Amino acid sequence: MNLSESVEFDARDRKQFVFHETPLRRFVQWSLTQLFHLIMTLEVRGVENVPLDGALIVACNHVTNFDVIPMQLSLPRVIFFMGKAELFKFFLIDIVFRNAGAFPVYRGEKDAWAMRHARKVLDHGQTLGMFPEGTRSKGKGLGVAKTGTARLAIESNCPILPMAITGSDEFFKHFPRRTHVTVAYLPPLLPKPDETPLALTDRLMFALASALPEELRGVYAEMPKGFG
Repeated sequence: MNLSESVEFDARDRKQFVFHETPLRRFVQWSLTQLFHLIMTLEVRGVENVPLDGALIVACNHVTNFDVIPMQLSLPRVIFFMGKAELFKFFLIDIVFRNAGAFPVYRGEKDAWAMRHARKVLDHGQTLGMFPEGTRSKGKGLGVAKTGTARLAIESNCPILPMAITGSDEFFKHFPRRTHVTVAYLPPLLPKPDETPLALTDRLMFALASALPEELRGVYAEMPKGFG
């Protein structure tokens, strides 16, 4: 079933979500920039690979909860993220997150509403941030990725921008020394005609692995012979 065909009512439909940059979003990003400037030096590579308009999925390896910070601060576009639904139960956090472009997802289950909302982000020509692994690797290397990112790209016929991040797991470990974080954007991947979600997922993950140190490549460390 196409993700956009599911029309079951969800309590989250009662809330208002934004598909544009808001003044609150700009304030939050400015505040985070000032804060993380004190604890992080950010090296960004491959900015020339970033499409500046149109629907886009940014797909990143996931080492720590802090990944979203360098991910957004390095990109010249607003990123809309999924966030674990538990965080949205707190009134003020709920308001801030929704106005900053975040939307809730129930992890550990197939959340049709979250996937529909992600599709809406792309339908509005915005940037969707995704972690294909679905959970943090905690420095153990890439885990087996889920196919949701690829499915969205295929359905929306939009590019996936692979983003490799290293160093975010070192935040606060050597304070007051600043942590060096590297973000590398790779050439965008466009879905091929008749390409399956699994095939596109493999292309994405092997591309990510190629930009990571060997110890972070995990299950994608060795590309199968003849792949690609």
